[in-house]
Amino acid sequence: MIILIRHGQSTTNELGLLVGRSNPSLTEQGRDQARRLIPHLIDVREVWTSPLDRAYRTARLAVPTLDPIVKDSFIEVDYGSLDGQRLASITDEQWHDFEGNHERPLLDGESLTAVDARVYAELDALLADPDSLVHRNDEHLAIISHVSPIKSAVTWALGVHGSAAWRMRIDNGSMTSIATRRSTPSLIRANVMPL
Repeated sequence: MIILIRHGQSTTNELGLLVGRSNPSLTEQGRDQARRLIPHLIDVREVWTSPLDRAYRTARLAVPTLDPIVKDSFIEVDYGSLDGQRLASITDEQWHDFEGNHERPLLDGESLTAVDARVYAELDALLADPDSLVHRNDEHLAIISHVSPIKSAVTWALGVHGSAAWRMRIDNGSMTSIATRRSTPSLIRANVMPL
């Protein structure tokens, strides 16, 4: 099984800013969110993480017994010049355009189609490997990442167009689980917050 985890709250999340490739640190709440994951990840045998510090630090706190493997494919979407800006700085027209055209980048950033391509390629390789952790019931792969790559993984598991991502919510410190049934990906749980 794959357990996808959104990193703990960052300083920019706390301020309600768009955060893509910038590298803010975790807040105390974010570190607490990461530590609350520990008892839920005891069957994890491998940890992948985005190269960004907020994901890497979450991985180190949530699964302290394993060294994370950095995977560039699970980095957050590139918001370009909008990174670090308030949501209010984006007009309704710009958001509608972004939501309506999955292939269009938001201004000078990355498109969600590009995020899907890199995440799908990584997950397709796991699915094609009969020995990978996605095919095991008792040993799991944890991937600590960000909103957009996790939403891409969910659309991959469901076999739906990537634009379905706009109808999902993925909170800081949440877990989303994907398993396989007869070599077909299947969404088990989404946006689960550990107690």
